[in-house]
Amino acid sequence: MSFFSYQTIRKVLFNFEPETAHTIAGVGLKSLAYAPTILKALKNYYFVTNPILSQNIFGREFKNPIGLGAGFDKNGEYITATPTLGFGFTEIGTVTPQPQQGNQRPRLFRLKEEKSLQNAMGFNNYGADYMLNRLYNLYFFDYPIGINIGKNKTTPEEEAINDYKILLEKFKDYGTYMVINISSPNTPNLRDLQNEKFINELFSIAKDITTKPILLKIAPDMEEEMAISLCRSAIDAGASGIIATNTTIDYSLTPHAKDFGGISGELLREKSFKLLKAIGREFYGKTVLISVGGVSSASEAYRRIKAGASLIQIYTGLIYNGAYMVREINRELTELIKADGYSNITEAIGSDYR
Repeated sequence: MSFFSYQTIRKVLFNFEPETAHTIAGVGLKSLAYAPTILKALKNYYFVTNPILSQNIFGREFKNPIGLGAGFDKNGEYITATPTLGFGFTEIGTVTPQPQQGNQRPRLFRLKEEKSLQNAMGFNNYGADYMLNRLYNLYFFDYPIGINIGKNKTTPEEEAINDYKILLEKFKDYGTYMVINISSPNTPNLRDLQNEKFINELFSIAKDITTKPILLKIAPDMEEEMAISLCRSAIDAGASGIIATNTTIDYSLTPHAKDFGGISGELLREKSFKLLKAIGREFYGKTVLISVGGVSSASEAYRRIKAGASLIQIYTGLIYNGAYMVREINRELTELIKADGYSNITEAIGSDYR
């Protein structure tokens, strides 16, 4: 597959401003939907299918545990192409009730030395109705899809619950699961909603609207004790899982950081893992844990799995390494699982605590 060498493609894309490069790559991914032969060839090469990696979660089969994290496909435009990149599932959004442009550009920056990104996008998306139309037109597309939802920037904090209620109503019949995003650093005061009162009210409302699994995504910058308390409140209120973590605002991680936006990629790795480990000790076996933040190798993915994560999400690693990385992570994961004497990934999940 040297024709599809990502190193060559990356050299071209990295000549463009990051957001422009993302748009160009997106056009290519959308075009794959109209080239079924190429679509099939890419999937046959990159998508790893092995019974040892298969799990049933939320009533759906996840053929491998590596998914595309939220923020890459904000408007559900690349869903058909995502399996060709090797991912076992995808998470689309963040989607808001009304369309919004997000923050002023430039708002996406490469931290090349650290294989990281810094973004201040601000939930730019075409809105819930556009996303609904994308999902409706998928028809028989059989692939696990998460829908990440957030409030509009102009919605006051005291009215935020109404935005989430609207989104829960709109998407209650779509996707495999939904994610409550109150942890992005790029919408003013959004992280203030990471409190037990709001969480209890929101999940109480969600239970009356849908039986679909609803997950909470948390920030990596919380103290462990606070994160555990917040997760416990969410789980007690009906959350079906926790996603750890969003991007970080710890700008001390690199001298190259801007003083705004959230950092993802390898710089986030240890902060993300540390919080996952704390949450895993408390909630492994009690809820579904999804880990995201700085994963770019099979050894790191396996470290997260042993710490309690059933699924892993990747975003920034894809930008720097391409789909070949996803393929190799899944291939190497099968060997790591076998080497520990397990016959299925489910036996390895949370093994640090047994």
